[in-house]
Amino acid sequence: MDTTARIARSIATQIGARPEQVGAAVALIDEGATIPFIARYRKEATGGLDDTQLRTLGERLIYLRELETRRETILRSIREQGKLTDDLTRAITRAETKSALEDIYLPYKPKRRTKAMIARENGLEPLAEAILANRSAPPETLAESYITDAVPTVKDALNGARDILTERLAEDAGLLGDLRGYMHKEAVMISRVVEGQEEKGAKFSDYFDHREPWSKMPSHRALAMLRASKEGIVTLDIAPPDDTGSDRAVAMIAARLDARGDGPGDQWLRKVAGWTWRVKLGLSMMVDLMGDLRARAQDEAIVVFARNLRDLLLAAPAGQRPTLGLDPGIRTGVKAAVVDSTGKLVETATLYPFQPKNDLRGAQATLLAMIAKHGIELVAIGNGTASRETERLVADTLKSLPKGAKPPAKVVVSEAGASVYSASELAAREFPDIDVSLRGAVSIARRLQDPLSELVKIEPKSIGVGQYQHDVDQHRLSRTLEAVVEDAVNAVGVDLNTASVPLLSHVSGLGPGLAEAIVAHRNTHGAFPTRKTLLKVARLGPRAFEQCAGFLRITDGGEPLDASAVHPEAYGVARRIVSACGRDLRSVMGDSAALTRLDPQDFVDDAFGLPTVRDIIAELEKPGRDPRPDFVTASFADGVEHIRDLKPDMVLEGTVTNVAAFGAFVDIGVHQDGLVHVSQLADRFVKDPHEVVKAGDVVKVRVTEIDIPRNRIGLTMRKDGGASARDASAARDAAPDGKPGGKGPRRGKEQPGRAEAKEDARAESTGSLGDALRDAMRKT
Repeated sequence: MDTTARIARSIATQIGARPEQVGAAVALIDEGATIPFIARYRKEATGGLDDTQLRTLGERLIYLRELETRRETILRSIREQGKLTDDLTRAITRAETKSALEDIYLPYKPKRRTKAMIARENGLEPLAEAILANRSAPPETLAESYITDAVPTVKDALNGARDILTERLAEDAGLLGDLRGYMHKEAVMISRVVEGQEEKGAKFSDYFDHREPWSKMPSHRALAMLRASKEGIVTLDIAPPDDTGSDRAVAMIAARLDARGDGPGDQWLRKVAGWTWRVKLGLSMMVDLMGDLRARAQDEAIVVFARNLRDLLLAAPAGQRPTLGLDPGIRTGVKAAVVDSTGKLVETATLYPFQPKNDLRGAQATLLAMIAKHGIELVAIGNGTASRETERLVADTLKSLPKGAKPPAKVVVSEAGASVYSASELAAREFPDIDVSLRGAVSIARRLQDPLSELVKIEPKSIGVGQYQHDVDQHRLSRTLEAVVEDAVNAVGVDLNTASVPLLSHVSGLGPGLAEAIVAHRNTHGAFPTRKTLLKVARLGPRAFEQCAGFLRITDGGEPLDASAVHPEAYGVARRIVSACGRDLRSVMGDSAALTRLDPQDFVDDAFGLPTVRDIIAELEKPGRDPRPDFVTASFADGVEHIRDLKPDMVLEGTVTNVAAFGAFVDIGVHQDGLVHVSQLADRFVKDPHEVVKAGDVVKVRVTEIDIPRNRIGLTMRKDGGASARDASAARDAAPDGKPGGKGPRRGKEQPGRAEAKEDARAESTGSLGDALRDAMRKT
């Protein structure tokens, strides 16, 4: 089987597809097609692979091609050494992972001079063979014949033979595979505090003396322990569960030497097996498993970040409505910025309603003037420091509006990343004459109007919806998050005549260069009348047009289909469908009744199959439909502005700010997000919190516990009542160490995992706050 076929078969098995589907997708990717384009407009070629399957395909394609390149390098290296046999070739060809491939290559890999090499140079390899061949003779007796100037004693001779056998065992691919499988199943992760680091590493106190099965360790806990180790707070080890486990590993090594008898040679070989485990293989297994754990934890953390980012990007837009953005502050003032319905900045101001100036009346007068002058319909309030105070200021101000005037809706908006945008080169180019502090207020206003259009201006990692995002592979994280942004932008579609350069940059087939060229052409020649006029943009050729055209929208243009997701290459099919309805195109678009009477099979031809025809009909039914949900916002309870205002059993409304493997964080308007543990999300078993909630959801929660000294809030969404405050406390106290764990998140910063205590079945069964907070992530 050739390399291409082998890769296609491997990927097909993983994504649940046929090899020919994978082959077609790979061919399109190699031709330069993007994942959104393939998923949307090449369904016939790929058999309908969706964007999730295609993203997985893309990741695996990179890995498997690297694997094949390494395979060829190894084959060439061993062939040049003159040691390549048919059996070895087959073993290398069948290796399915990089680690398996490296295990096979280990004996042939060029290496620095080792103790085993020196022993061989000293003529001790025959001694090792003699001991293996004659188990009844004492090894010491056999070793006497090998004493030389270079090997002055029997002990030196036996040590040399041991080094030779240890190297053989350490390079035995079969043994390494067996030991790795055993360790994957049985190993435990052990952490112990470094003496004298208890105070410095207090936030990692749950890991000062912690043991847990390696195979079951969740990603956030693994990353927390790895960070604690990196900071010098704890030492980490991965080992068999106990002495019996180590004995089993040694027995596996001894079995490789066939040291099962009672003769002197067998006894010596069993000691060699023990030595090999303690000095060589035990350490290498620990290093390998530590790397595997880190990779597994990073994979899970990146998936969590990607899902949360996608939810934020696809959050409901408030729409094109005049909006007042407020970036709260106390000493430095509240920054205010008004944007019109198109997002254009029209006015800014700085208000000082709080200490030390306490200019409450002046602030209210400025707000009322802005609202009246610009017809403000929405007030977006950043959720950072002084958010609730600013929200109360707005609420009190709106009471002063003239009788009969419709007050604007006030909405608390996540300001994560706004400061990053404010200081960026992009913001400086967009607002060269506006102070950095005021640019944040503009971003807050715009992200309420259209979260996607504004958030694409910020580096995804700065949006802060991940766990331990700075501890994972930054290249992989960036690549994954960029893919999320690309998928979100293309799923929604982009208005060609209003989109910014950052938004256009993420459209399929475009990039920063072409996006800038499009905006420059638009500024020079005016709005694009049709999609086809894109071909007049400098450097935008037919290939780029094919990739991007279907994702760009033109409303009220010369071609009605330009406002839809129908690709220009399929306009002919769309017109045949419209013709079958016997009506004008504009009148048919949006008429579900007329379109549902058609049989899609009637419009299939050599170029466009049934999937594309169905997509066209669906698009004609709802042209340019936005996949994002309708806009809703949480209403925070009056009088509940600080954690001290909370009471057990209070029912509140809030917004989900972040979803992790162990639960969801909810902003209830008290400057401290509360945690709904996974066990408290529903009246049923929930394995993955994303089954129930996503970032941006508005939810009702009940307060189960408030810990003011440690700034923690426990919440439940269960209809059956969940854990009461008293039950939660009791369950927490029942835990082995009686510690609830880490603090909840603080807004606007990274939210990494906080150390957990050991799991306790009694606490888990109650869904206690103790469990929740042991799993909680502490923002740093």
